[in-house]
Amino acid sequence: MGKLFRRYWQPVLHTDELPEDGCPPVRVKILSERLIAVRTPEGEYGLMDEFCAHRGVSMFFGRVENGGIRCPYHGWKYNADGQAIEVPSELNNSEFCKNVKLRSYPLVKVGDLLWAYLGEPKMQPPLPTWEFATVPSGQTFTSKRLQESNWLQALEGGIDSSHVTWLHGGGPTGAGLEADPLFAGAKGNQYNKGDVKPSFEVVENEGGLLIGARRNAEEDHYYWRVTPWVLPNFTLVPPRGDHPVHGHFWVPIDDENCWAWSFDYHPTRDLKEAEVAAMKAGAGVHSKNIPGTYRPEANKDNDYLINRDKQKTGELFSGVEGIAIQDSSLQESMGPTVDRTKERLVATDAGIIKARQKLRRAVEALRDHGTEPMGNVPEHQNIRSVAIVLPADQPFVEGIGDGFEARAGVRQTTV
Repeated sequence: MGKLFRRYWQPVLHTDELPEDGCPPVRVKILSERLIAVRTPEGEYGLMDEFCAHRGVSMFFGRVENGGIRCPYHGWKYNADGQAIEVPSELNNSEFCKNVKLRSYPLVKVGDLLWAYLGEPKMQPPLPTWEFATVPSGQTFTSKRLQESNWLQALEGGIDSSHVTWLHGGGPTGAGLEADPLFAGAKGNQYNKGDVKPSFEVVENEGGLLIGARRNAEEDHYYWRVTPWVLPNFTLVPPRGDHPVHGHFWVPIDDENCWAWSFDYHPTRDLKEAEVAAMKAGAGVHSKNIPGTYRPEANKDNDYLINRDKQKTGELFSGVEGIAIQDSSLQESMGPTVDRTKERLVATDAGIIKARQKLRRAVEALRDHGTEPMGNVPEHQNIRSVAIVLPADQPFVEGIGDGFEARAGVRQTTV
């Protein structure tokens, strides 16, 4: 699976983490590699092994200078590509440097994120073209939080629409979907509450799957919420009314932890000040983090600040505040890697079952035949989620048509 992930550009930093030319370096851990990200005084981004080739000192303590970063221990200097360019102790400095290079990876800015490609240079795919990262900056917002479980547990929660009515529920005056400013007022919330037994249809798509959750709507009509999953770790939450569209990247830190990158964007308008303020405060798919960190304030060490009184009264069905923390609390409660041999999967798990099968096939095809995986090219990233009411006899793919396509200046298909 690690080799599969290395065929994709992955978000690793928000641009705010390297805010200006010549700023201090930042530690990055991704796919179990400990790396350092730099932004030189000339504005060049670099991502390289965290540790100096000389004595293994962490370059987090390095001094960013013109042309690169210098180790504070003995003055070895590296450029943004990890190539040694100065070793003061060596008389034949230039010749010595030719043979000293830290492992490094491309680091590029697309939207408000810095993306890294950790695979073979000759297999590097085109830059990411996801709509949330390519709309004007005023139309998008991205946050990240630490999730203390493996990435697949987190992703499986993202493609499971059957839990929404339960986990994110609350009484009529409670803190359910209607109480969240990024969900409130949408007609779809009524359909969610009115039918707690959704039926699932999963359709193969170029980059992954379209996971359709069907609930009863008006007579002879169904309310469809269709979640796209694009290999290996991208999901889009079906929209609600004119609220911004949500989505996630689940990026492995190591086998037991991941970064949950959560974004909101609107295809046709700027985000409102109140919407951005709510996102920063932890509404919607975002979290309120411990200052100076990306760990949520509500975490496993404090039982996610569960409120048993609100749980008992039904104001909060789960007793946990916030959509994101409601999800992470249960996904982390399974342990860092759940024992899937003990699961009892049912019909509503169809999306999860098919996603596991597709991931396994992709890994085996890459391993055994060198088959390039899907999802890392623009045509597979030109995707939207959809919420729609359709006649009961109409297949959702047919009824939605080009509503799945990300088209500039065209509003999302939503209820």
